[in-house]
Amino acid sequence: MLESFYMALGQPELKHYFLKMIGLFFSYLAWAFGISLASSRSWRVWEFNSNIVPIVFIGLWEAFYFQRFNISGSIVELPMHSRINESWVISDEICYGQDLILLANFMKSVVLIFGSVALLVSRIHAPYPDFLQLCYDISAFFLVFSSSCTMITVSWNFTADFYGQTTLDFPLSFPIGKEMLIRKRFSYVFPLGLITATLSLISAAMFFCEIFSIKQWSQVKPMAVGKCPKRKV
Repeated sequence: MLESFYMALGQPELKHYFLKMIGLFFSYLAWAFGISLASSRSWRVWEFNSNIVPIVFIGLWEAFYFQRFNISGSIVELPMHSRINESWVISDEICYGQDLILLANFMKSVVLIFGSVALLVSRIHAPYPDFLQLCYDISAFFLVFSSSCTMITVSWNFTADFYGQTTLDFPLSFPIGKEMLIRKRFSYVFPLGLITATLSLISAAMFFCEIFSIKQWSQVKPMAVGKCPKRKV
């Protein structure tokens, strides 16, 4: 039984189908990582010289921190959330990053729809090469574009945080001030963004290969049909 499985897997058609599945799987993986990036509160991890709020986790839309309170002589840490809104001094990399990461995730969602439909059509051997090529064209283009958006967002925020002078600042009602900042921590957001962009590009490359394969098939099939001898009645 195992030998028959390997023989079946060795067939070119099944290998081709397996590559399509891998390309679509990478698209789903990039989409999941993109959602994690958008919802992450670790785009910036700042430490402060403060006994009230020693560390703050800042995302694209929300900040999170533990604030210490003195309750009846006991120090209690409570989780606090702060929505990044007009009361904050929002920097350009945060403002544009919100739009770019949402756009990237929207495009990856479209890719999942077209990629899944194309895989289903290929699975049932439906003779629609033009439709398949359109699906893979849209998927590959959107994946490359979303990869660029993700790379720009994570690189811009990382550079502004560690090597530039970000204008991001807390509202007046925040328990601490930015002047108390003593250290910035490196978080998982930047490498996760690089992985997300790379997966999108790999998936796009596989879809481009599929487009090339469909074009070759479309050119070969009419030639093969034209060479078929006519039967005598």
